[in-house]
Amino acid sequence: MTKRMLIVCGLMVCMCTGVSAQGWLNRIKEKAVEKIKEKVEKKVENAVEGTDGDALATDGDGQLAKRSAEEGPAVNTSTDFRRGAVILFQDDVKGERVGEFPSKWDLLGGNAEVKTLGGKNVIEVTNNGVITPLLKQQGAYLPEEFTLEYEFFYWAPGSKQDIGINDLKLWLINTADRTEPNVGEEEMSFELMHGVCETEDQHYRVKSRTTDFSHTFSQGWHHVALSFNKQALKVYFDGRRVINLPNVQQPSWFAFQVPFEYHDLTFIRNVVLAKGAVELYDRNAQDLSAVEKAIQQTGKFVTNNIFFETGKATLKPESMAEIQKVADYMKKNPTVRFEVQGHTDSQGSDKVNDPLSQQRAEAVVKALEALGVDVFNLRPVGKGAHEPLADNQTEAGRAKNRRVEFVKK
Repeated sequence: MTKRMLIVCGLMVCMCTGVSAQGWLNRIKEKAVEKIKEKVEKKVENAVEGTDGDALATDGDGQLAKRSAEEGPAVNTSTDFRRGAVILFQDDVKGERVGEFPSKWDLLGGNAEVKTLGGKNVIEVTNNGVITPLLKQQGAYLPEEFTLEYEFFYWAPGSKQDIGINDLKLWLINTADRTEPNVGEEEMSFELMHGVCETEDQHYRVKSRTTDFSHTFSQGWHHVALSFNKQALKVYFDGRRVINLPNVQQPSWFAFQVPFEYHDLTFIRNVVLAKGAVELYDRNAQDLSAVEKAIQQTGKFVTNNIFFETGKATLKPESMAEIQKVADYMKKNPTVRFEVQGHTDSQGSDKVNDPLSQQRAEAVVKALEALGVDVFNLRPVGKGAHEPLADNQTEAGRAKNRRVEFVKK
């Protein structure tokens, strides 16, 4: 029985035994909340200091998560997310001073400050806090088509201590006034609440209609993405589409809100708002034609939209949209064979980059196999940094060189 269920049972008993028990119940509830908070504080302290060795591991990107070396990417077939083409707002929290308020945000209530988790800067929102991007533009700034992405850290229940209460709300608000955090149902185009201890308590709200949903997060960082196109709204967790709404009112601005007063618990980072959105109709069919067109014209499909963790061959969840495109093409053309080439930039030595590119190519092949592709038609090859397409002296050039090529054989 979870702590929430115990508290609810206590409330029912109190109601049955009369008003005289109210003071006793309040004291019990206060002690229960205090005990949870103590566990949370201890757990966070251990994680940040790296003392909870068998519960958390630090990967190459400084992320804390329970992760097995043999564990592959989360594979799904319902992702069509693609970031908008023009970035309107972005904050990776790098360069911010720890302990200060994050400089790219405005505070509408509660508190927020920059902290570190796993050696990386993050934003913590506390005390019923509400934050929204600090933009010079007054009033509405969300276009008719936009994507919004962010990452949040989830403390899963069932590890050493029963945590998992880092509730986080995303608000899409339709008023022009960005100074009022206490919005009502009429002002809220969409509300998403996730990361709660009891997964079935997660919900989204459109106007006055609230819909509960269940989604289990593992402990660690998770990628949340939202696409809005005129009225169609889609939400993705780690690349998998979990909400698909055909008719949502155009929002004007967005905010994050943490509905409780917990500390050292709710963290976000890597927030990206971009203009452009997933197509209203079948995006997978359009993506598929793009693969076919590339193969017909050049004999290969080159992509920079397959992402790996820094210095590793671990696929990031958002890569699955691109891999799904190739899987669909190969299942439609079962006799086609591809050499799957992994390419890196010139950062680091060939001794590191050559085997890394091979391992990344093998990871892509493994993901395609999990999607139903015949592995007989795939051969992974690591090219390292030996075949650059652009100047490795610039970040833009290095980003172009970090790619995967599917070369028809």
